[in-house]
Amino acid sequence: MTESPRPDAIRDAATVIVLRDRATRPRVLMGQRGARAAFMPNKVVFPGGAVDPGDSRVPLAEPLPAGCAARLAEDSNPALPPALAAAAVRELWEETGQILGRPGAWPGEAPADWRAFAETGHLPSAAALQFVFRAITPPGRPRRFDARFFLVDADDLASDPDDFGPACDELSHLQWIALDAVRDHDLPFITQVVLAEVAARAHDAAPPASVPFFRNDDEESLFLRLNGRPPAP
Repeated sequence: MTESPRPDAIRDAATVIVLRDRATRPRVLMGQRGARAAFMPNKVVFPGGAVDPGDSRVPLAEPLPAGCAARLAEDSNPALPPALAAAAVRELWEETGQILGRPGAWPGEAPADWRAFAETGHLPSAAALQFVFRAITPPGRPRRFDARFFLVDADDLASDPDDFGPACDELSHLQWIALDAVRDHDLPFITQVVLAEVAARAHDAAPPASVPFFRNDDEESLFLRLNGRPPAP
């Protein structure tokens, strides 16, 4: 039996920002959390959630881009990036029904959390993921996450971006919201910060040169930049 994490434990997590219509009126895919949710009830958020143990064993059809992986590994467990990428794909599928993957057969039985995804005939792909933001939930919250935010273009989805039929019920009112209208919704503070970063680069498909890191630990809050440099000897 797997033990539940301590209430004060910080769990690694992945969040996915799907962007469409870059050249016209950029929109992002968001949904509303339930009123009884332990974390951010009623808020309009991006799909995402904690890394599961099985995510580290999931075969990726295509790996993360090298620069993205290097920035994910900075100030973190260097073995974690593939699991974060897998978690991003899984959470996107579970909460929106959208597939980020390539056609292919799984080598053996898929982990329980991945069986529905595997039944679509796809392997998860991390090639289109851009790591654009990292934030640790401040102390005192009912749950704390070390969340990595990934940006992906809707054109890289292997599914119909307007079909949310396979989604679970964790997020309601799934919709594409224009960036210039998103602040009309009830957003968490950190989501507003991340959206400002996304809006600034909505028309630029190139990966960022560095990634903002809003670090809240028990001693202090810091706003850092992750450059993907190897650690000093």
